[in-house]
Amino acid sequence: MEETDATESQSAVSCNELVVAYGATTAVDRLSFAADRGQIVALLGPNGAGKTSTIEAIEGYRQIRSGTVRVLGLDPEGQHADLVPRIGVMLQQDGVYPLLGPAQVLRLFASYYPGAEDPDALLDLVGLTAVRATPWRRLSGGERRRLSLALALVGRPEVAFLDEPTSGVDPEGRVLIRAIVDDLRQRGLCVVLSTHELAEAERLADQVVIVDGGRKLAEGSPAELRARTAEGSIRFSTDADLDLDALAVALGNGTIVERDGTGSYRLRPPQGTATSAVVAVLARWLADRDLSLSELRTGHSLEEAYLSITAGHRQPVDQLPQTTEPGEASGAVTTRNGRSGGRRRRRRAVERDGR
Repeated sequence: MEETDATESQSAVSCNELVVAYGATTAVDRLSFAADRGQIVALLGPNGAGKTSTIEAIEGYRQIRSGTVRVLGLDPEGQHADLVPRIGVMLQQDGVYPLLGPAQVLRLFASYYPGAEDPDALLDLVGLTAVRATPWRRLSGGERRRLSLALALVGRPEVAFLDEPTSGVDPEGRVLIRAIVDDLRQRGLCVVLSTHELAEAERLADQVVIVDGGRKLAEGSPAELRARTAEGSIRFSTDADLDLDALAVALGNGTIVERDGTGSYRLRPPQGTATSAVVAVLARWLADRDLSLSELRTGHSLEEAYLSITAGHRQPVDQLPQTTEPGEASGAVTTRNGRSGGRRRRRRAVERDGR
């Protein structure tokens, strides 16, 4: 794959006071964030938070009520045909022709783009060479997700929108997809990622935007969000049922010791206590009893920070109506001239011809 020209402007996606509404229902409420080239930005939020509506508006597949959106300096609605060849879209719901195998589908979509990626190279990249001729309907859920990722990359995009890229994927497939996404960043692409896998966002994202009820609740790097909600807690695991009272006495200074699951514990030192000093005492106490120390973690994980930030803010958005053609509404992969490659009438024709 070719690298994006690093001399171009670093601003890839900008979203300012975006509002998306369906009748009286506001799905996205004055949302603002930006994503640069060579950066992975993760949108996090519960179901109905407005993440998909946000991404579809940025891609140009949802009409916005107010605010401004620019992708690579283009208006996704007014300049949609110019933008389509420069972005890649991985849908949450796979919608590929059921009777075609991965090789056929990739060759078909590669024909829409001048200078497209080599389909065989993409098959190898996503680990689908062994099932290249297997009809889509017979692929596993994980294989379908990997094919969707390949389709998002076939046109050599400058910005990639990935909606739940590892949903339903086995551990080996998740490792592969994460490595591919990380490589996109290394090559200078901008990646906008929507996921419920908070550990995935913590590993991959440079910036995280947490939304609920269509509104932005927090934004920052995973480390910044963890620090913002941390209580100075220390978590660790060991291989024995600890005497919590004895450990609390050893730690002193009013440190609270709690169980946090089987073999897992949490320490809550008083505010202002040096974390390194507490860890040193803990390590010595365990070593004196020939007990192991593992999974030591200070502060919050991104998951804990997310739960802390969203607590009390739940504002579910109702199920939204489909207002455009199937496939187009969900941001289907599109051809060079802007026509949706996922529309049902084209799918039926290809299936009929392929029988």
